[in-house]
Amino acid sequence: MNIAALVSGGVDSSVTVPVLKEQGYDPVIVYIRIAMEDVPGFIDCPSEEDIEIASYIAKKYGCRFEIVDLQQEYWERVVDYTITTVKKGLTPNPDVMCNRMIKFGSFEEKFGKDFDKISTGHYASVIEKNGQYYLGTAKDKRKDQTYFLSRITYDQLSKVMFPIWDFQKGEVRKLAEELKLPSAKRPDSQGICFLGKINYNDFIRKYVGDKEGYIIELETGRKLGRHKGYWFHTIGQRKGLGLSQGPWFVVRKNIEENIIYVSHGYDPMSQYGDEIVLDDFLFINETPDRDYSTGQAVKFKIRHTPEFTKGTLTKNKDQYILKSAEKIAGIAPGQFGVIYDEQGRICLGSGIISEEKEII
Repeated sequence: MNIAALVSGGVDSSVTVPVLKEQGYDPVIVYIRIAMEDVPGFIDCPSEEDIEIASYIAKKYGCRFEIVDLQQEYWERVVDYTITTVKKGLTPNPDVMCNRMIKFGSFEEKFGKDFDKISTGHYASVIEKNGQYYLGTAKDKRKDQTYFLSRITYDQLSKVMFPIWDFQKGEVRKLAEELKLPSAKRPDSQGICFLGKINYNDFIRKYVGDKEGYIIELETGRKLGRHKGYWFHTIGQRKGLGLSQGPWFVVRKNIEENIIYVSHGYDPMSQYGDEIVLDDFLFINETPDRDYSTGQAVKFKIRHTPEFTKGTLTKNKDQYILKSAEKIAGIAPGQFGVIYDEQGRICLGSGIISEEKEII
């Protein structure tokens, strides 16, 4: 089987190579260049160290090594989405879009089409049942990354491999150390993949700018301070507000007046509730085996966490309505509501959390 193993320089993708070799495969190691070194102002996010690690692993295991440059595609499909979403006052998730549009999208169009399978270091699984593939959760529930894979297409899923799906994170680290891989002690990446060492707010400031506005306590209307622009803040945010006598949480944003509302708790009328409207819902499997017009029991996540929440999913015209079995806080429009089966084993797909508070 002709396999392209995507290796980023991190420990998870690095370990997929010896695992694949142990299984009898001879993968081609591929590094996807997305860090925007060629874009003015991004000199602080070089990829040299990542490439050195990927190249070392290729040599260690006698694999061909390729670098695929997708910087332009990343800007057009992921960075532009991020900037556009932020300007609307919503909360983007670039990593979700990167998986669909770049790792399994642009890469397939430019290079991956010549391979039978594409391997990645994601903590997720592929379940084959009744002649269909399904996106399954990983053995390590704390590291499970199906939330970030919830927008991939069925064709993309049918071609992917997740070699470390049944590993615990600790086992991955231990194996990397035993094999003396240079990424063994490398910390897990934090933040958005294209930014490298660049601060997220600095990036937003560069392309959206600053605009001072008031921070107001929701319950009293009292002005507590000022902020640099609503686009720097997201619903549920706790840190970075510069307010005393906390903790304070961002609970609402007035886009037209550039106001951030905060509270010691959550707004019971909007961002804290049991009903979420999902736009642009995409099922991974083209023909769901259940009728959602009458409501179906599901589990779901509205952020990347180990825990699921129980609820029901109902289709209403072009939207899906997610009814939670319990009140949930920090519902952030623009983020993704990711839906799983009742057992929390299979990821069914995801929709974008709408700004709407009522069903239309």
